Amino acid sequence: MKRTVLVLFLSLLISQAFAQAAQKIAGIWWNDTKTSKIEVKEENGKFIGTVIYINPEKYVNGEPEKDSKNPDAKLRSRSRLGLQILSGLKFNASDKEWQGGSIYDPDNGKTYDCFAWFDKDPNVLYLKGYVAGIKWLGRSTTWTKVTN
Repeated sequence: MKRTVLVLFLSLLISQAFAQAAQKIAGIWWNDTKTSKIEVKEENGKFIGTVIYINPEKYVNGEPEKDSKNPDAKLRSRSRLGLQILSGLKFNASDKEWQGGSIYDPDNGKTYDCFAWFDKDPNVLYLKGYVAGIKWLGRSTTWTKVTN
């Protein structure tokens, strides 16, 4: 009986640690050029990222830029503000990274497979978008945690 209780207790601790590690990606992040803020949150067990702020200097005629490079002509008039650009990331504890997601680049209208990780600084998130399942065939970006 004591052994069962101990195993259950240890399992609970391990699952709590896993959940805390997975949640490190959640929060508000500056993009690499500090022109947009992206809110990353968990939704249905996976992490998504949505543009919640665009620097007013990037506005055109007093409005946020449009998704003008989208391959779907019907979506080219939608605002980049409120646009979900990150989806489907799931934490892989053994690799210590979020995998299996995709990232949309509104600057070119393309969507890439994506994974994300932290190096040493928990305030710097590294993301890599890649094509054709080949991780080295892609582009990396760095997002910085919003501190205020």
